[in-house]
Amino acid sequence: MSSRAVLPLLCLSLAACQSNNPYTSESAPIPPPPPVEQIQSPIYPAAPRDFSGYQNWSWRSPPAATASIAAEELQEMVAGALDQRGLRPAPAGAKGDVQVSVSANRATRLRQTYDDYGYGPRIGVGRYGGGYGGWGSTPVVRTYEEEVIAVRIEMYDGASGQAIWSNRAEARSSAKQAERKDAARDAVNRALADYPPR
Repeated sequence: MSSRAVLPLLCLSLAACQSNNPYTSESAPIPPPPPVEQIQSPIYPAAPRDFSGYQNWSWRSPPAATASIAAEELQEMVAGALDQRGLRPAPAGAKGDVQVSVSANRATRLRQTYDDYGYGPRIGVGRYGGGYGGWGSTPVVRTYEEEVIAVRIEMYDGASGQAIWSNRAEARSSAKQAERKDAARDAVNRALADYPPR
């Protein structure tokens, strides 16, 4: 395209841009501020909870027995794990600074493993002479059913009843009763691993 044809098109496009601007610099006045008594305090995120103020605990509702573990055993496991984290049992009949609720159940999970031996070059001298090639493998996927013990621990503020912390953890188990207890203890410790939150 020649410069003579471009110049009139450029002039027309600039002329089209010279139309009146519908927006003006005028605006409505800013309304007056509300009276001081109507101003509410701004809402900020709640301050982080200070967990060092919680010194003792009590059951909100004692845990129930499950098919895999007795209620008394679960109570002992949780009491021992809380004791390791600096929470002592509240005096008998008193409400603790923290109320604890625990539930445990047995579940079946599917676990997959992949065996893959990778790919690589093959260089060699064979019966029919030397040569180059490649080989590969197909990954082998194996699916297993495994039994787990799942434990959920919830904590509530003793004074307000507000939920302050909760966590859930699982541990692999088996059909043997002794291993179920070990799995439940492991799940309790895993659930309380990040208490108190930092």
